Amino acid sequence: MNDGERRKQLLQLAAGAAFLAVAVVLVLIVVNASSSGDGGDTKLEGKAEVNRALKGIPQEGMTLGDPQAPVELVEFADLKCPYCKAFAEGVLPPIIENQVKNGRVKISYRVLTIIDDQSQPAGAAAYAAGNQGRGWNFVELFYRNQGNEATGYANDAFLEAIAKGADVPNLSHWNRERAELEPEVEASTAEAHKLGFTGTPSFAIKGPKTVGLEPIDTPSSSEALEGAIEEAG
Repeated sequence: MNDGERRKQLLQLAAGAAFLAVAVVLVLIVVNASSSGDGGDTKLEGKAEVNRALKGIPQEGMTLGDPQAPVELVEFADLKCPYCKAFAEGVLPPIIENQVKNGRVKISYRVLTIIDDQSQPAGAAAYAAGNQGRGWNFVELFYRNQGNEATGYANDAFLEAIAKGADVPNLSHWNRERAELEPEVEASTAEAHKLGFTGTPSFAIKGPKTVGLEPIDTPSSSEALEGAIEEAG
């Protein structure tokens, strides 16, 4: 991850008064994730909030929303990335609550590993949860309990706690499968590189008005993301 570019991008949110509130939220989330000692342990927080946010929304693999939705938003992210956590908590919720729940758009989560050697097994663990219909619960719960990116908090014990908290039905199968899915993480990372992405979170979109899957600028707000969805569909 290019920290300088991401920090500059977040700070630019404050340039417009319309985006000021979002900017403050995102910056605080990043600062807290980067500098506090909270998170990164097996005493999980936020499960009830995650369940409420995702209740009633179909999940297939790592895709959230109606499979027949006309627009697909693809996010490339690293679970250990604090900027991905910021977007998950500060930008995506209105999109999920409105466009996803009303069938306008579906969101696919794909892993782009950039942080360290824990990023790949963490991503594979999310993919394994997705194979049991709990991928987005895993991702969202991981972000709410994310530790400092410079530490090795995302070990087996942490990943297993997230899987349990996400209510993955068959933990034994999840445990066996997650190592087998690391090649899928490598494949999604390679896909992101082909699209020109070098940092996270990065976004691409596909819809009736696009030519296949098209990269878009990392949105500075929920409104910017809504605009990209509108243009694609």
